[in-house]
Amino acid sequence: MATFLSGLGRFAFRRRGLVVLLWLLALVGAGFAASTAPAPPADTFSMPGTESQKAFDLLQEKFPDARADGATARVVIRAPGTEKITSPVRKAQVAALVAALSTAPQVAAVADPFTADTVSGDRTTAFAYVTYEAKATELTAAAHDGLNRALERARDTGLVVEAGGDAVAIDQAMNGTGEKLGILVSAVVLLLTFGSLVAAGMSLLTALIGVGIGISAVTALGSTLGLSSTTSTLAMMIGLAVGIDYALFIVSRYRSEMAEGRDRADAAARAVGTAGSAVVFAGLTVIIALAGLAVVNVPMLTKMGLAAAGTVAVAVLVAITFVPALLGFAPVRVLARRDRKRYNGKPLSQRQQRKAAERAARGKPGLGARWAGLVLRRPVAVLVLGVLGLGAVALPAASLELGLPGEGTMAPHTTQRKAYDMLSDSFGPGFNGPLTITVEAKGARTAAEQVRTALEQVPGVAAVSPVTANPAGDTALVGVVPDTGPTDGRTEDLVRSLRDLADGLESRTGATEIMVAGQTAMFIDFSRTLDDALLPYLGLVVGLAFLLLMLVFRSVLVPLKAALGFLLSVTAALGAVVAVFQWGWLAGLLGVDHPGPVMSTLPIFMIGVVFGLAMDYEVFLVSRMREAYAHGARPGEAVVAGFRYGGRVVGAAAIIMASVFSGFIMEDNDFVKMIGFGLAAAVLFDAFIVRMAIVPALFALLGRSAWWLPGWLDRLLPAIDVEGDTLAEPHGTSPGLTSREKHFVG
Repeated sequence: MATFLSGLGRFAFRRRGLVVLLWLLALVGAGFAASTAPAPPADTFSMPGTESQKAFDLLQEKFPDARADGATARVVIRAPGTEKITSPVRKAQVAALVAALSTAPQVAAVADPFTADTVSGDRTTAFAYVTYEAKATELTAAAHDGLNRALERARDTGLVVEAGGDAVAIDQAMNGTGEKLGILVSAVVLLLTFGSLVAAGMSLLTALIGVGIGISAVTALGSTLGLSSTTSTLAMMIGLAVGIDYALFIVSRYRSEMAEGRDRADAAARAVGTAGSAVVFAGLTVIIALAGLAVVNVPMLTKMGLAAAGTVAVAVLVAITFVPALLGFAPVRVLARRDRKRYNGKPLSQRQQRKAAERAARGKPGLGARWAGLVLRRPVAVLVLGVLGLGAVALPAASLELGLPGEGTMAPHTTQRKAYDMLSDSFGPGFNGPLTITVEAKGARTAAEQVRTALEQVPGVAAVSPVTANPAGDTALVGVVPDTGPTDGRTEDLVRSLRDLADGLESRTGATEIMVAGQTAMFIDFSRTLDDALLPYLGLVVGLAFLLLMLVFRSVLVPLKAALGFLLSVTAALGAVVAVFQWGWLAGLLGVDHPGPVMSTLPIFMIGVVFGLAMDYEVFLVSRMREAYAHGARPGEAVVAGFRYGGRVVGAAAIIMASVFSGFIMEDNDFVKMIGFGLAAAVLFDAFIVRMAIVPALFALLGRSAWWLPGWLDRLLPAIDVEGDTLAEPHGTSPGLTSREKHFVG
């Protein structure tokens, strides 16, 4: 591995013009494809294999005129003060509203409240059901404007009018502020880390090239593969973060090799052969974790994971080819200003190279080495404090409540939330979460009437609608309104009771199949799908990554520690998410308008992403320890060497990645805001507490046992040279620890 990547890095360094040209052509080609592709669709939600999805598909097939996939809006109208909506004046105003809605663009039909009998018992509130000819994702701006104009005219007459449904536009578009802020913070951190504007700009440029190609490809394939704008945003979030980090590690290793006196081409080759190997394996763990989301069998998560995995793959390729090519254009200017004068634009002589290596060996211990020394002296205290601290942050995760976003969880000032509350007040809390019972039978209407009679006797059912049969007479529908709201646990119990009852009703009524669908039923099915997929997903991702890390580090305990550390960091991050987005702590500071349940997809998505990113830091930091240990260092010396070369860079990489993720907290999209906060917290916890405190403490306690691998397994596993043992060492081995650093070890 190291030999191949070293040769690739040397080729890119020497043929830099060709490599840069090829990547620029790839960027232009992907950008052109994206600019000419149809607009990507909005987020769609489906759950293949579940009862809810099967019932929805049945409605589309058997009731095509009902436009099951068409957009809908429920316009709720309330008379002001103590007036009745049934008074002649208000009734005429409602009729005018219905007429205005009927003439709005793309509207298929409007159900008059007085004809459809959708007036509350106290005669103060009514609602009009608006059906559109197109899906919510296909509604035009004119359609949204027509709905809004009709509502405003009705409000001008004194009526209280609000609207809900998927036909009502939600202002949660991505404004691009997040990525701009993340890039700005990353630039500052890179400049402070490298002390060179060229080095900082190089890392940013390579990341932007990789993200540009990846996101353009996602956009170009969006309409074909159903990749939404949210999918692109999450791919950008992850691709930008890892792209900067991967370039950071290779540039940092190049500077280190130059400081040890190597020729520029050799330094670039060794940087790609060693740090590039770590980048490849770190990228593979991220790709495995993201692509593994396909196991969940939720198309939305699968698309997000695959799009992000593709962007990460591009970031890896850019790092091991485009970065060394750029180093070829600025082999000296990439160094800190104080180091450039040693080179004067020319390669060092043999004598200058020996002196450079001696200076590197005499160098003053950095903050990373001093921190490693502290951990080696107090491993038990560091380990206990780290575990207890993360455990305390993780405590709120025990109160995690999951849910899918709905109008009841929107901010109180939105028209959707106001309409939701008005319907609950006037028609009952269960009105916002109606259930649909589908009955398939030869005589569907007759069978459905028997089902309707049985449903009226079920505790928890507030109302049952009349039977509706399709023209063919083989399918009928019965609507059920629960006593309780859609997020109430008793409504979930009711759905389970109805599904249990359906099994017996099929034999009694002669129905072929009876299914329970609706929003609450969909929530239950979705939660069950995620629960069933969680263990297989963890087993797949952790198992594959465990094998990958065992290949890299030739150890059993190192991958085990990596996996256990990941569990600590992801649980703590979920605890932070619960505290902010569910409990409302710091909600005002972070722009969380309405705390509520955590989105159901968040935990499993975070598990996939955080595991991949956690392994990034494990590979980058521990690979330097493994390299030192493989070259003869004692276990304690290997830890100090790892922090000497990698501590500062890993810290900078974590701050950069956290800043990229934190920038997305400023977005209006609730899911993006939540995932950005969760990933930023997880990165900080994992990098600074798990990888830079708990992991070295465990190395100190385990000693040589940390690198134990059974002999039979060592012979079975293929040899992968990540440490660069097969690379030529023209000037001897890398400098060992300084006398002061050896003092840390004892």
